[in-house]
Amino acid sequence: MPFCKFCKDNNIPFKQNEPMKNHTSFKIGGKADFYVECCSDECLRAVVTECNRSDLPYFIIGKGSNILVSDKGVEGVVISLCGFSEISCDGDVITVGAGVSLANLCTFALENSLSGLEFAYGIPGSVGGALYMNAGAYGGEMSQVVISAKAMDKMGNIREIKVGDMGLGYRESVFKTNGDIVLSASFKLKKDKKSDIKVRMDDFMSRRKDKQPLEFPSAGSTFKRPVGNFAGALIEKNNLKGVSVGGAMVSDKHAGFVINYNNATAKDVKELMEKIKEVVRENDGVELEPEVIFIGKE
Repeated sequence: MPFCKFCKDNNIPFKQNEPMKNHTSFKIGGKADFYVECCSDECLRAVVTECNRSDLPYFIIGKGSNILVSDKGVEGVVISLCGFSEISCDGDVITVGAGVSLANLCTFALENSLSGLEFAYGIPGSVGGALYMNAGAYGGEMSQVVISAKAMDKMGNIREIKVGDMGLGYRESVFKTNGDIVLSASFKLKKDKKSDIKVRMDDFMSRRKDKQPLEFPSAGSTFKRPVGNFAGALIEKNNLKGVSVGGAMVSDKHAGFVINYNNATAKDVKELMEKIKEVVRENDGVELEPEVIFIGKE
């Protein structure tokens, strides 16, 4: 196959028919035609250019924490940015690769006595994904601390984007609409005592463990927060905790989470989500919008 030859000719490691359940926090998903882990701008540019030349669709992932992959798999190439793992500190600014986990970023900030990212401690996923979604929790979000990012467009051109041009809103960013790939990001933080930062980080983590079903595979919050309400509260109000379809279930610990409790399929999850949406729509007149991103073959 042409893509196999391209990878071999350019010494780019790749896998064929790679099960995506091995690369998502939901532990769900069929096989990707091709799976590539890029560790440099040059590798990523070469792969994206080849995909464009060959009319091969491609999809970028980090830690796979906010996606639901089709049981039928993914056509084309899944490109992982986990190899973009550089991290450095200059004064009160941390610059970090898109593939670094938020947990590692928060720990690095703690080690350098820098405050501002405590809210992100415990959010699953990578820096690139967090910026793509403008991830947030407990009153904090990426837009409050990020100052710039380095991104690659579909043609392989790299540019710096300032925070004012990122279009960051509630679970929204310009990266979701223009197709640019986040390579790294810089965060401006504030000096503080390590002990105080650690207390806040531990507090947020404790709250997560108490309230969220972290012991089960999931994609985090299943639905976006409706204006003037909370998805979890609406779902709980409608007595949907513990309701299941196949191996997917509304967590009885936090109704805002659909969990994979017994070898769920993507079909199970989607059917359960539709059931939740229908009940909330009929009883409360609220249209729940998925926060989870669906990818793959229909």
